[in-house]
Amino acid sequence: MTHAKPRPFTLDELRAYLIEVFPQVWSRGNYAIEEVGPMSASVRLHYHPDHLRPGGTISGPSMFALCDLALYVAILHEIGRVKLAVTTNVSINFLRKPEPADLIGRARLFKLGKRLAVGEVALYSPGQEAMVAHATGTYSIPARGDDAGS
Repeated sequence: MTHAKPRPFTLDELRAYLIEVFPQVWSRGNYAIEEVGPMSASVRLHYHPDHLRPGGTISGPSMFALCDLALYVAILHEIGRVKLAVTTNVSINFLRKPEPADLIGRARLFKLGKRLAVGEVALYSPGQEAMVAHATGTYSIPARGDDAGS
């Protein structure tokens, strides 16, 4: 039996789905999906003083969360309604101190298989060319339908 590749979410469908499955993340208004494309996504972290660490820069945990979320958005855009795609590994390099302002996470997938996705995220301050952080990550994708157990 041949299975058709799932149709990617439109941007509006993806936004609605994420609000449905992760209302706790989206209801605060911290994040916005700016764009999605083939094997890619751009997600914005809206600045809030809660994201700061001592020294007046965006905290590492806030940057990490943006990287993880941007990868998740890029993956879901490609595979559709899969609730239990989960992070198995993320490695992040902090390159420079971002100003207390919004951050943009640009995710790009390198591999998207049946059970594994691998990609990277570059974090930027809006209007700046230099990356503030770079992350690579791997997600586990659960078996779907007839693929269960294979």
